[in-house]
Order: sequence, then structure tokens, then C-alpha cells
Amino acid sequence: MQNRFTQNAIITMIVITFALTGCSTTGVNNNAANNGINTASNIGMNIFKVAIDNKCRSELSQHKAWRIARMAMTQNQENVLQNKICGCVSEQAPQHITFNDMAQAIIDSEYRTKLATKVVVKSLQSCYGSFMQ
Repeated sequence: MQNRFTQNAIITMIVITFALTGCSTTGVNNNAANNGINTASNIGMNIFKVAIDNKCRSELSQHKAWRIARMAMTQNQENVLQNKICGCVSEQAPQHITFNDMAQAIIDSEYRTKLATKVVVKSLQSCYGSFMQ
């Protein structure tokens, strides 16, 4: 229940940010409007990166090679490597989505889940490979 509340609160915050940004575009200073749009976009992307990170950790824990590799690691080594791999996946996320994807993900939690899965699948193998060599 709390997770659902948090998601709804985040979505509401993003919608309000977009609405306020729209209001600011009627002013004389278009630079301020652009900054508002960029801020809203960055907020949305940061929220999406958190979803990507969570999905990455879930997928990584099910990855056969990861389960074998982690047997030879301490808990600290495993955490550090998992942070690096999923950080890589999160950083690659913007390369795999469009603005329309992001807008749809903000309003549709099912779409957000599908999009996160799609992005993780596209990036996980390459990120895993780059850190496991």
C-alpha cells in the first residue's frame, strides 16, 4: 500500500511540475520555460532510473552467470559489483527510450513496468560483460 502511495505521489508531482512549466511558458523569458521543461524531464528520468535499477537488481539475481560468480565474492564485493552493473544499466536507459515512452510511463504503471523490463534486457548483458571481464 505504501509503495502504491509513493508511486501515485511521484506521478502527481511530475504532472504538477509539467503543468507549472506550461504556465511559465506564457512569460517573456523563454529560457526560464526551457529550464522548467528540462527540470521536469530530469525528474521524470531520475524516477525512471530508480525503476530501472530495481528491475536490474531483480533480473541480475536471476541471471545464471551472476549466481555462479557471486559464490566467489564476499558480500561487499557482490554489492559493489551489483551497484556498478545496475548503475551502468540505469545510465544507458535514456538511450533506449523516447519522450513518448517517458510520458506514457508516467501515467501508466503497467507500461512503466514493461518499459523498464525492455530497457534492462537491452542493457544488462553488455553491462554485465563489461564488469565481469
